[in-house]
Amino acid sequence: MLVCSSKGCRERAAYGVVWNNPKVHTPERRKVWLACPDHRGSLSDFLSLRGFLIEVLPVESLGERDG
Repeated sequence: MLVCSSKGCRERAAYGVVWNNPKVHTPERRKVWLACPDHRGSLSDFLSLRGFLIEVLPVESLGERDG
């Protein structure tokens, strides 16, 4: 079972929050935090405010390049 990345959450992940820190990662690097429906917004907002968010996908849509 894929588990949400939010601190202390043990719920099943339904989304992949795809991000990249351009100060640390090359442009093609895609990091992923997993999110349950309850934490999708807070994790996405955290990354978006920092300019790191690329996209949010259902976990079934994550590919080999994500991770």
